[in-house]
Amino acid sequence: MSKEIEIEFKNLLNKNEFESLKKSLGIEDRSFTSQVNHYFDSEDFKLKEMGSALRIRMKNDKAVLTFKEPAEVGLLETHQPIEANELEIYLKGHPFPPGDVVDRLAELSIDMDSLNYFGTLQTNRAEADYNGGLLVLDHSSYLNCEDYEVEYEVKDFHSGKNLFNQLLEEHQIPIRETDNKIKRFYLAKINS
Repeated sequence: MSKEIEIEFKNLLNKNEFESLKKSLGIEDRSFTSQVNHYFDSEDFKLKEMGSALRIRMKNDKAVLTFKEPAEVGLLETHQPIEANELEIYLKGHPFPPGDVVDRLAELSIDMDSLNYFGTLQTNRAEADYNGGLLVLDHSSYLNCEDYEVEYEVKDFHSGKNLFNQLLEEHQIPIRETDNKIKRFYLAKINS
């Protein structure tokens, strides 16, 4: 079964902060790769209400169905590879294939027929090793919105939080309460 706990810290950036961090970390434009997230939920946003999210991520011509749900620390992610050439049928409402994600949704009594595709978010992402964790710079576009973000993925919550806050302080970036991408997407969808 493909499951992992995700512990990450994130902070929205303005474009100047994004460019400054990129330069400071030695990240070049060619280091960015594109990934596309297609989001699913019920009409009444049952997954959102549970603090969960369901997506298909396309990256490097590979597709992965991922269900994220709250965990004691961070998020529990359940992954299920799917055939990239079948993406369109899932966007049109075809049931997902059997596997770990579908099994987990069934355990939570989620009616698979109630899930619909409701939008796409595209991210240009660059990653760099940073003090034992993974530092990520993201430039995302969705629903006529655009944002910039820095994420820091770590194994240990406390040391990761300290290192992340030090990074922001060193670069004079204010700490901003930052929702994850799916929540920002939901807000843009609801307000559109």
